[in-house]
Amino acid sequence: MKTAVLCLALTVVSLCAEAQITFRGVDASPMDMAYFPDRFTNVRKDGETAKVRVTYSRPAKKDRPVFEKLAPYGKVWRLGANENTEIKFYQDATIQGKKIKAGTYSLFAIPNEKEWTLIFNSDLDYWGAFKYQEKNDVLRVTVPVKKAPSTIEHFSIQFAGEGNQGTMYLGWEDALVEVPMTF
Repeated sequence: MKTAVLCLALTVVSLCAEAQITFRGVDASPMDMAYFPDRFTNVRKDGETAKVRVTYSRPAKKDRPVFEKLAPYGKVWRLGANENTEIKFYQDATIQGKKIKAGTYSLFAIPNEKEWTLIFNSDLDYWGAFKYQEKNDVLRVTVPVKKAPSTIEHFSIQFAGEGNQGTMYLGWEDALVEVPMTF
């Protein structure tokens, strides 16, 4: 009987301890995913598979000067917030006539006022761009910057296109970058 009471008491204490967990609020820069085709999951019911997926965190402008403080011109930026942004190609792709093999890469940018250099790098799973090493770059492309039609509050990545031709759009503040890809 004493054993049963002791077990019951331990169970109650254990449940009370677990029930006291406090969940933190929403991350200031929540994680998001962008697929091509847009709004995709890895495999659709019709059997079509995704061609590319980007996993990134979405920092907010919050009345801050983005390209002076958060993603300074001329410096390697993690293309988002928190952990470095990762791009997964489910099949080989071509960007500006340059081939990139199917696989997962970190995605960085060197933003400038008129153009951005996008960097696909083989290093994965680390925070920010603090450990970025140019020697591990797999592909670099330079893309022009356009003026966004309105201010983009949260850094955003989205895909558009059809069939084997898609465009990855990157936007923040008043900058809009288009990266055409073929698969």
